[in-house]
Amino acid sequence: METGSITTPFGRRSMTLGMLASQVMAGEIRPDQSVDKWKLFRALCEAKPLLGISDRALAVLNALLSFYPKNELTQENGLVVFPSNVQLSLRTHGMAEQTVRRHLAALVEAGLLLRKDSPNGKRYSRRDRAGEVNDAFGFSLAPLLARAEEIEQLAAEVMAERLHVQRLRECITLCRRDIAKLIEAAVEEEVQGDWQVLHQEFRALIEGLPRSPTTAQLEQLLDALTAIRADILNRLENRVKSTKQRGNADYIERHIHNSNPESISELEPSFDTKQGAMPEQDNGRGAVTLEEGRAAIAHPGRQEERQGRRPGTRDDAGGLKSFPLGLVLQACPEILAYGPDGEVRNWRDLMTAAVTVRSMLGVSPSAYEEAANAMGPENAATVMACILERGGHINSAGGYLRDLTRRSEKGEFAIGPMLMALLRANAVAGRRRDSFRRSSGSSMLG
Repeated sequence: METGSITTPFGRRSMTLGMLASQVMAGEIRPDQSVDKWKLFRALCEAKPLLGISDRALAVLNALLSFYPKNELTQENGLVVFPSNVQLSLRTHGMAEQTVRRHLAALVEAGLLLRKDSPNGKRYSRRDRAGEVNDAFGFSLAPLLARAEEIEQLAAEVMAERLHVQRLRECITLCRRDIAKLIEAAVEEEVQGDWQVLHQEFRALIEGLPRSPTTAQLEQLLDALTAIRADILNRLENRVKSTKQRGNADYIERHIHNSNPESISELEPSFDTKQGAMPEQDNGRGAVTLEEGRAAIAHPGRQEERQGRRPGTRDDAGGLKSFPLGLVLQACPEILAYGPDGEVRNWRDLMTAAVTVRSMLGVSPSAYEEAANAMGPENAATVMACILERGGHINSAGGYLRDLTRRSEKGEFAIGPMLMALLRANAVAGRRRDSFRRSSGSSMLG
């Protein structure tokens, strides 16, 4: 058995309120609380920027976890490990002992470890006659178990932020490309305007971006580029409207023949992206009826029908189309409980909730990242919400997601039918509840 009293560090190390708070938190662990140590370690690696720990400190923590005999961290199995610095150095691939001690202190300072020092400062254990550990002195992993839910939430936030930044970079790349080509087209067609000054403003915005921009800086740049693109489009549309032509087909063909095929050089380099940017989505959360959902999924636009495409499935670039957030939440209401503060107000909240659900359902980070790359971040979050809604019918959420990812890459998967089925099922369940309430009310009145 481990002693549960508050302990102070050995030697010259002083006691701090942070150490005391960590020990108090560790004392509040529930007897039945447990967590897989390697899943928790992966979440720690994701949440590293928010926890303020280095990759070297994580390497030392990984070595400490390897000395814990079980995969599940539980109070019943004891939470103290007691390897020597020599053994820790070996399991950290030859890290110097002085460096090991420094990173151990950093882990204690971050509230991820507790020192449980013996009277002489050595690390060892006492066993009873049956060979069971009676008492141990070393490093307690109790703070990891106590903060498991917090660490997983921080990891979900970091992953959602990374996906958000990826989407911002994709949108910026598309804006840069559009602006460069639209200015080139305006110059070639001799559209009235000071295009040289506009191009200089565009270049100043791009060159003013730092090498490692923050999310806020990317959002500001995207807003500025979107405004420039809208201004250029407005001028070009006015030129098109003012030009008298006999027919659209002749007009478009004239442009094709007059275009200079040699002049296709990009004015601007692009960000490195892994997928096409998703279209702008509606952030509203209004209720959607079954008929409205069916219409949104089955008839997204007359133009798609005229072009012979299957509506509501894939966009012009071949990627999956996204559906309004309100429609997704109407079809998958269970995802609401996993959003920040139990709410999903926008796409970022939905992506944060999806990462939490991904961890809860045992879907690996690599499977979810592959889905986001193939479908887009919003669509990957939508699919996770659908999987959560159908959780009782899916044996392996990770395998199911990988299968949908492969089908999406081949162009064989559409989200619309999945959302339609869930909308229909929710509508049937709602009618049954209403019927039950009416019958219950009539029986009570009778």
